[in-house]
Amino acid sequence: MSFYLFLLPMNIHEYQAKQLFADAGVAVPNGTVAQSAENFDHALSSLPDGKAVVVKAQIHAGGRGKGTFKDGFQGGVHVVSSHGEAKEKAEAMLGNVLVTKQTGEEGKEVSTVYFNEATDIEKEYYLAVLMDRATSKPVIIASTEGGVDIEEVAESSPDKILKVLVDPTLGLRSHQARQIAFGLELSGDSFKQCVKLVTKLYAFFWDKDCSQVEVNPLVTTPSGDVLALDAKVNFDANALFRHPDVVELRDLSEEDPKEVEASKFDLNYIALDGNVACMVNGAGLAMATMDIIKHYGGSPANFLDVGGGATEEQVENAFRILVSDDAVKAILVNIFGGIMKCDVIATGIVNAARKLDMKVPLVVRLEGTNVEKGKQILADSGLALEPADSLAQAAEKIVKLAAEAS
Repeated sequence: MSFYLFLLPMNIHEYQAKQLFADAGVAVPNGTVAQSAENFDHALSSLPDGKAVVVKAQIHAGGRGKGTFKDGFQGGVHVVSSHGEAKEKAEAMLGNVLVTKQTGEEGKEVSTVYFNEATDIEKEYYLAVLMDRATSKPVIIASTEGGVDIEEVAESSPDKILKVLVDPTLGLRSHQARQIAFGLELSGDSFKQCVKLVTKLYAFFWDKDCSQVEVNPLVTTPSGDVLALDAKVNFDANALFRHPDVVELRDLSEEDPKEVEASKFDLNYIALDGNVACMVNGAGLAMATMDIIKHYGGSPANFLDVGGGATEEQVENAFRILVSDDAVKAILVNIFGGIMKCDVIATGIVNAARKLDMKVPLVVRLEGTNVEKGKQILADSGLALEPADSLAQAAEKIVKLAAEAS
């Protein structure tokens, strides 16, 4: 199987994250899932009847509780008092499209419903472990203000956010775990449970090569128990080869089909919402290409880094993915030939354009090794493509062509 080799982490569903938490010794409420209406009774039978149940739509997006389904049904998270009510809410969610502030207007279809045993909550907290890019170290973030967006807390009450940097060569020290528990103003058995949970959570983050582990909310119960009531986990895609068990959790239905297809050919592709497609070699050059398209008034349709040693087959597949996007009105190819020779990429462009019978305008800027050979191949191709001698010229041309095509 091919993996993502670029910027985006791999996400999993909440119910999967909680199972991984439980396996790692992190305390979570009892839960079960169903992926069809026929499985509702069987799933709910594992939870005590007569006790409140939390019904949660499972999609890769936040803000589910405040979301709205396309048919008008409100909320992707509901607390109900019986199994019968739980089934009613689940039936309204399953197969329906949930729109949240993170999904955009298109929303996401719910194919899995998670039933959670409801928990009596004394207080809610926020807890997360992620990589701090400024120091290149893991950082634990905690706050007494849980159950809300941490961005809101950072803006309105920054003094209520505690950050503890962890030296990766030493790992989480016991005094740091206690510092988190003190910062959350816990005491007694709750304090001890929090220290244990933080320690287990960090070990999970490190052992599984996560890029982010978030618990919002972390809660204490009236009896003093400390539980991870929610779970959001992202994994470093570049480390997935070490975790085949994690790869098995990947839900392709939650990902852009073009991104899934690109990963099969080791193409580093991220779909965006513009109309100018980009094919570039090198992540930095790809970012610069998108920036200059914006500078000239255009909007990039994707990030696509074909890498330093792309083959003709990869170039062809890259073009096939780009033209499959109906929003794309023009394509800009920006290649700096180093390991990848310009004549090789030019041959790939010509063959792909002929094979795919591309109709969208195409601007090609080549520079580097064998650039003159590459330009000659393009000139002799007879294809209706526009050459460019500089990135600025290429961007100006492609933005104009995209506007005309639109």
